[in-house]
Amino acid sequence: MIFGRSERGKPPVEPVTLKILVAGGFGVGKTTLVGSVSEIRPLRTEEILTEAGRPVDDTTGVESKNTTTVAMDFGRITLREDLTLYLFGTPGQERFWFMWDELTEGALGAVILADTRRLEDCFAAVDYFERRSIPFIIGVNCFDGAARYPADAVRQALDLDDDIPVLLCDARDRRSVKDILVGVVQHAMDHGTRRRHTVGT
Repeated sequence: MIFGRSERGKPPVEPVTLKILVAGGFGVGKTTLVGSVSEIRPLRTEEILTEAGRPVDDTTGVESKNTTTVAMDFGRITLREDLTLYLFGTPGQERFWFMWDELTEGALGAVILADTRRLEDCFAAVDYFERRSIPFIIGVNCFDGAARYPADAVRQALDLDDDIPVLLCDARDRRSVKDILVGVVQHAMDHGTRRRHTVGT
């Protein structure tokens, strides 16, 4: 569309904006994912980890991490001319989980990032979205040096239903992240269709 007129007589495209959450444990790559794909400068609310927080902040496996998200990350990506995603990264530490209820308001679906070295960090997020019937997928962030496991093995370890997608990704790679976001939109649409059919029968 140029200067408000549609090209070749086509009707103007009505843009759709969708809200996607990026959740997961501490240090799993949520801030990196939002930053790698956002077409705007991402909003970050990171603070330096302090000695006072060490008794409550579990840094096992991410000892080199020295910052943490205390509210949210925010970014935006246009997947098509008529489809824009707003990305909201949730804080990973338990003491900031009170923010989740605010962030999930109006969300289409969620990506739960997983680190195969610390899969147990996903359980809280999986339980949260299941209890609220918010569709989600698992994005296994393939860290350098971490063991790679088949998607079915990750699904079994997390005790997920067969219809929940488990996708491998690199949170640093824009194309890889776009594939994950397309996956969560498709899964959320399929989830909505199944619910409508269930209600209609």
